[in-house]
Amino acid sequence: MTAAGIVGVDAGGTWVRACLARDGHKRRARVRSTGDLSAAVRALFARLRLARADALVVGARGVWDPAQRRRATRALAPFARRVRVLSDMELAWWGALGPEDGVLVVSGTGSAAFARAGRRSARVGGLGPLLGDEGSAFWIGRQWLRARPEPFALRWARRPDAVPAIASLARSVLSRAARDRRARAILAEAAGHLARQAARAARAVRLPRARVSWAGGMLADARFRALFAARLRDELPGARLEPPRLSPEDAAALLLG
Repeated sequence: MTAAGIVGVDAGGTWVRACLARDGHKRRARVRSTGDLSAAVRALFARLRLARADALVVGARGVWDPAQRRRATRALAPFARRVRVLSDMELAWWGALGPEDGVLVVSGTGSAAFARAGRRSARVGGLGPLLGDEGSAFWIGRQWLRARPEPFALRWARRPDAVPAIASLARSVLSRAARDRRARAILAEAAGHLARQAARAARAVRLPRARVSWAGGMLADARFRALFAARLRDELPGARLEPPRLSPEDAAALLLG
């Protein structure tokens, strides 16, 4: 087992990623998300060959209020001397934009926008696949399935891993877009949803000329990001789209560094 260091963890809907920072060097690992954060961290530590860390920073889903953070922190206490838990959106925002004002738009398995200006902050979206996630990989995959024959669509809907499995179809939609009108229409609609989320978040914190960055697998794709950028110009004139500075797990490793 390696000596202790600082571990940053980004707990996404499909993958849980970790970055171990020690003596100026980094090591990375990832495991599939099962919804059990402690089990995922245990598996990551095993892959990193780490018994216990000096510090652990985790961006987790659904930990917006102090009580949720305290529960998650207690559950992760065995893994490090110091543990800090924050929402996955806040962590991704820190990685993308640092301490400066701006808006983060996430489109991975789920979708949301998070804005911060001084002490003001606002979240738009992030309600999960049953109530929202418009513009996410899951939303794109679901829209694609709606146009498929019913027996084919039902096979996907009835899978025990339906949400990440359907989200994985977004890659197929991206690859078909150049030759398939339906795929292009789905992607354009998804980009519009994300741009409207970004605009609502920016206006909620009074940032009309906001810096906007991104996280998540969908917006990592340059073709889809170009669609989003075009819709963003319509929804939030004057917004400046900037690439993320750090991955969420790298940002987490720095927050207690």
